[in-house]
Amino acid sequence: MIRLKDIAEHVGVSISTVSRVIQNDQTRNVNQETKAKIWEAVKELGYIPNQHARNLVANKQGKNNIRTMKIGWVANPKQAEINPYFANIYTGIRDVLTDHDYNLISITRDELENETLLLKTIHDSGIEGLLLIDKINDSIIEYIQQNIPLVGLDFFYTDKNIAIVDYDREESIKMVVQYLVKQGHRDIGFIGGGVNETFENLYAEHRFKGFQHAMEEAGLVIQSEWVMNTQWKMENSYEKMKTLIKRDPLHMPTAMVCASDLMAIPAMRAVRENKLRIPEDIAFFGVDNIEMGKYSSPQLSTVDIPKYEMGRIAAKTIMEMVEGKIKLPIKIILPFELVLRESSNIKRT
Repeated sequence: MIRLKDIAEHVGVSISTVSRVIQNDQTRNVNQETKAKIWEAVKELGYIPNQHARNLVANKQGKNNIRTMKIGWVANPKQAEINPYFANIYTGIRDVLTDHDYNLISITRDELENETLLLKTIHDSGIEGLLLIDKINDSIIEYIQQNIPLVGLDFFYTDKNIAIVDYDREESIKMVVQYLVKQGHRDIGFIGGGVNETFENLYAEHRFKGFQHAMEEAGLVIQSEWVMNTQWKMENSYEKMKTLIKRDPLHMPTAMVCASDLMAIPAMRAVRENKLRIPEDIAFFGVDNIEMGKYSSPQLSTVDIPKYEMGRIAAKTIMEMVEGKIKLPIKIILPFELVLRESSNIKRT
C-alpha cells in the first residue's frame, strides 16, 4: 500500500509537504509546480488516503465483505431537475438502485475537478461506482477508472473508452432527414449545439454529423445560414430562428431538423409569431420525445429515445460492475423510433 513517504520520496519533498497538499492545508504555501508534481505522483502511484478506502480496495481483492451500497451520480443538479430528458434518465436510475437497496449520491463536477475533493469523493465518501452525465476531464476519468467502475451517459462519453449506455445519435438524425426528403423537402436547416466546454464545436456533435451525412447522401446542399448552433439554450433557438426569418424571408428552409425537442419548440414559436405556418411553410422535427412536444402547437414530430430505460440499464450496469459480474467497459446502444405528428405531416409537391 502506497504511503505518504513513498510520494514524498518520488517527488523529492518532505512528508509534511505532501500531507499539506493532500489535506488542502492553507496555513503554509506550497508552490503550484510542487503541487502538480505531488498530485501527479498520487495518481501515478495509486495512493489511497484513508482506512475506509483501503477497506474498499481489500474488498475488491477478496479480503473482506465491506459494502457501502453507494453509487455516485455526476450531473448538473439544475439540468437533472428541470430538463425532461435528464429527469427521465434520473428516474430510471433511482428506481433500479432503490429496488436493490443502493443509495444514489449526487456529486458535482466541481467536486471531481478539485484535486483535494476528488480524493475525498473517490476514496472517503464510500461510493462504489460512478454514473457520469456531466462532462469531466479525460485525466480525471482515467484516475477514477483505476479505483471504481464508471458508466457514461449522454454525448460527452459516446467515444470514450468506458462503459456507456446511449443511442445512435448520428443514425437517428439520418433517419429524420431521409423521412423529410421522402416528404419532398430539399431545403433543410439544422438547429443544435456543440460538444466542447462552451458547446461551440457543432461539427464534432454526432447529431450534426448525421445531418451532414444524410444531406450528402441525398445530394442536397447544406446552406450555412440555415445551420444554427444554439449552445443548447432555448432562448438562442428562438432568437436565431427569428433572425433567420427577418434576414431573408424569401429564401427560407422548408424544414428544420432539431437536435432536441427543447431546441425545436422555441424555434416553432418564432415561426408562428412571424405569421408563418407549420408545417405548410416550415416543417419541424425534434429529438427526445419529451412530454411537452405532445402539447406544442402543432404537435411536434420527434425521435423517441428510451430515456427511462437508459437510466434503468445504466443503473443495472454499474451495479453489475461493482459486484464483479461485468469486467469490461461494455457499450449498450438502445433503439429509437420516429414519432410522426402534425409538425411534419404535409408532403411538398
